[in-house]
Amino acid sequence: MPNAIRRPLTLRDVSDACGVSEMTVSRVLRKSGDVSQATRERVLAAAKELGYVPNQIAGSLASQRVNLVAVIIPSLGNMVFPEVLHGINQAFEETPLQPVVGVTDYMPEKEERVLYEMLSWRPSGVIIAGLEHSDATRAMLHNAGIPVVEIMDVDGTPVDAMVGISHRQAGRDMAKAILKEGYERIGFLGTKMPLDHRARKRFEGFTEGLAKAGIEIEDRAFYSGGSALAKGREMTADMLARSPDLDFLYYSNDMIGAGGLLHLLDAGVDIPGEIGIAGFNGVELLDGLPRQLATTDACRNEIGTAAAQIILNRLSDEPDTDAASVITMAPTLSLGDTLRRRTRG
Repeated sequence: MPNAIRRPLTLRDVSDACGVSEMTVSRVLRKSGDVSQATRERVLAAAKELGYVPNQIAGSLASQRVNLVAVIIPSLGNMVFPEVLHGINQAFEETPLQPVVGVTDYMPEKEERVLYEMLSWRPSGVIIAGLEHSDATRAMLHNAGIPVVEIMDVDGTPVDAMVGISHRQAGRDMAKAILKEGYERIGFLGTKMPLDHRARKRFEGFTEGLAKAGIEIEDRAFYSGGSALAKGREMTADMLARSPDLDFLYYSNDMIGAGGLLHLLDAGVDIPGEIGIAGFNGVELLDGLPRQLATTDACRNEIGTAAAQIILNRLSDEPDTDAASVITMAPTLSLGDTLRRRTRG
């Protein structure tokens, strides 16, 4: 995978692609001047296909970049991403670089808009969550001419560099741990998969791990919205009303898992004897729960730090060309107090 920073696209590239003058391209992109609708559409289509983003830095600054790194994440309401930002900020602490955050709400079209606006100010690098993007977003990332690090996931092919964990492997590992302790009637509760690709990959790995032992998920529930305790309570109650014989519940994140735990404790259910439960993320905030939730630590702070270090290396006067551009973290699976251990003779 090449480590060289690509040349950023220019007006000339767009001009050549659509067959009009650079002045006409400039007028269209600045939304000024008298340009026909057909020409305007042709210019905008060419710019989008190329991934060209106009430079908002005026005058003498036009050939320079600012000491900002665009950090694009899906949510600030999720406890996961503030820890990633903490790692990024720590790595940049003694440098001129500053992270600037944009939020996409897991929507590809919003990710396009956020990235477009951020690139127009010519940041020194981009750190962006996930590997799944629209064609327009991938084109912008590919042709930005700056270091790009995709984070949180390594189950796919990056535009440039990536740092994260294998979510499919995390799902397989949890399935293995559950089966080892003798659970067989399993329910899954999580976010809607089309929006959260990493949750989808964990689900795929989880079901694959169960299938190898001849076990299928007996019930499942998905929702849209934040990772809320109340939602976890509600989903757990509904699932057990439908499927009272379940002996294990796997949640796509710790917050709804904590809600499920509180519902089960209120109902007097024996955890983990009667029902075992597990989540994902290893959220420190939940350490004060009555029971320690079985979970997987997703290395959030470490991912942020490593991504920032890749940016710093690429921008240094003497970059280490042997430095890894693909970094796979090893998450820790903790059984906590909610996944039983069978007595072995």
